Amino acid sequence: MAKADNRPFALRTYAPEKLREALRRMYLIRRFEEGAEDCYMRGLIHGTMHLSIGQEASAMASCMELTDADKITSTHRGHGHCIAKGANVGRMFAEFFGKETGYCHGRGGSMHIADVKTGNLGANGIVGGGLPIAVGAALSAKRLGKPDVTVCFFGDGANNEGAFHEALNMAAIWKLPVVFVCENNRYGMSTPASYATAVPNISDRAAAYAMPGITVDGNDFSAVAEAVHHAIRRARNGEGPSLVENLTYRWRGHSKSDRNRYRTKEEIEEWMARDPIARFQADLIAHGILDQAGADAIAAEAVAAVAAGVEFAKASPAPDISEVTRYVHAE
Repeated sequence: MAKADNRPFALRTYAPEKLREALRRMYLIRRFEEGAEDCYMRGLIHGTMHLSIGQEASAMASCMELTDADKITSTHRGHGHCIAKGANVGRMFAEFFGKETGYCHGRGGSMHIADVKTGNLGANGIVGGGLPIAVGAALSAKRLGKPDVTVCFFGDGANNEGAFHEALNMAAIWKLPVVFVCENNRYGMSTPASYATAVPNISDRAAAYAMPGITVDGNDFSAVAEAVHHAIRRARNGEGPSLVENLTYRWRGHSKSDRNRYRTKEEIEEWMARDPIARFQADLIAHGILDQAGADAIAAEAVAAVAAGVEFAKASPAPDISEVTRYVHAE
């Protein structure tokens, strides 16, 4: 009788090198955002930014099975999604710095990074703005007979927007290949999700649109990977959309102007103890995917990559004032 495989889903499903690469990108997300925060504090970056430190498992695990042909739509808190989909951190920093070598030639900044070549249709400064875009991308794939899937990231605050309900309804009617991934980090700015949303779980709303809905621990890499795996398989098989809710937490405030007066230090520390990177790394070490030395090397590589990315951005040229309207489109 065969012995049961009790390893977490991700470790049973993905090759060791793919799992190590996932850990590398999770470290890269964390160090990139810490680097961006440092640059902001030193006056190298202007405007604001929305950090997803503490949410790395949700972004990376949701993108594990996506190809460059598959699409994602993101949010104002989208740096993690961008890196999980394969973005270069040097070009991301250049975008933050407003440089010509940035993904949007310095015109988009933190909240509007896009990389169409890798299927990243862009972050979005409008709450819920990526939902109808995702439906459009999925409709295009279906009409063209392509196997491509779109993963639509949005936060808990977007689930009360009209675009959320319209997007889920349309995707369900037409059985579109889209996976709606709600990153429920418990707060829409300073408003608790439990205060603003009537249902206990945002995934409960899937039933109204005749699609599967599931809520998982968004800081558990394997739990997220398994839920999104099944949703992607359903989408590719022509069975339509799904709603996955990842329960997670942002360690920083809503944006750089947030003074964090609506939550306690104890609450933040409790969630920091559930660090998704540490949990995933511990699983990989426990099951022999890598050792501590290998994990330390991956972490060090992320630090070096971010430092190099900042220097690349600093050395890159600024857009010429005579071309201020180039690459800028208005409807």
